[in-house]
Amino acid sequence: MPRPVLLVIAHGSRDPRHAATVHALVRRVRALRPGVRVETGFLDFNIPSVSGVLESLAAEGVRDVVALPLLLTRAFHAKSDIPAVLNEAPARLRIRQAEVLGPSPLLTAALERRLYEAGLSPADKSSTGVVLASAGSTDPEAIAVIAEIAREWRRTGWCAVRPAFASASLPRTEDAVRELRALGCERVAVAPYVLAPGFLPDRIARGAAEADILSDVLGASPEVAQVLLQRYDAARTPALTAIGA
Repeated sequence: MPRPVLLVIAHGSRDPRHAATVHALVRRVRALRPGVRVETGFLDFNIPSVSGVLESLAAEGVRDVVALPLLLTRAFHAKSDIPAVLNEAPARLRIRQAEVLGPSPLLTAALERRLYEAGLSPADKSSTGVVLASAGSTDPEAIAVIAEIAREWRRTGWCAVRPAFASASLPRTEDAVRELRALGCERVAVAPYVLAPGFLPDRIARGAAEADILSDVLGASPEVAQVLLQRYDAARTPALTAIGA
């Protein structure tokens, strides 16, 4: 029996760096799992659209699809937008929606590696405060997850870790940077907990102006690709309820 097609669902953006990063990540996933067909669809701004990809797959005779939200938290897109699009898919498709990528120890490892790439070393951990800067959400569940990631990451040896948000929630990145300064951390680093460049990551970068270190977005890192495949493998098991079919 052929493996289900993996459909990576990205939000989309007017910023061309967003789609370029998504495509780079998908190329890494294909290289890691050459036996799996991987397609990309966007909810907005970019093509191909999710619905367009699903219609094309159905026209080809594809039967099974795992739809994987390229999201770090279970907020509005994962709970509402994506299920709505999938429910409008051609009836012949058997679609399983995978879980979002976060939280995951692999993603935390990617955050830390990005900080080291930006100039920190493991020896700096105990004297460095970190701002875990995410896009933000009005969903309390998503906000709670970011706060918990910050608490868990702090336990690995950082001076302090504070969550911050680029929109919808508080505190903002610049406020968290100042809080860590006031706390007495020798240096302050900002770690964007976002997948691709764009409007909100740029806002995070501006908020990091007073920090000592600003690391890169997670992007097409090997850890993100590994988590993506973990979610795919979990979703294609028969125990999960399918959408449609």
